[in-house]
Amino acid sequence: QVQLVESGGGLVQPGGSLRLSCAASGRIFSFYAMGWYRQAPGKQRELVAVESSGGKINYADSVKGRFTISRDYARNTVYLQMNSLKPEDTAVYYCNAKIGLSDSWGQGTQVTVSS
Repeated sequence: QVQLVESGGGLVQPGGSLRLSCAASGRIFSFYAMGWYRQAPGKQRELVAVESSGGKINYADSVKGRFTISRDYARNTVYLQMNSLKPEDTAVYYCNAKIGLSDSWGQGTQVTVSS
């Protein structure tokens, strides 16, 4: 399994921006599908954005046009740029790495959107 460490969460006002980072261990970062999920209180964990190992990207409808997932292969890091944040984006955000049957999760980082 790959080790994942997230950072970048915090408190932001509606309309603001945050960038989450997820640093991955291992030497085969490029072979993993990397994604961001979130879980709000009382709700199930949901997909936010995912990039396959081939570079195909998918977003949840609720974040399209506002969030952008990207990778820095030199740093083994995946990012989630979040713009035009809304209160309903408040959740714990988790980084995920998948390859074959291997499925790894980070510890999560809290994002709170509130005035």
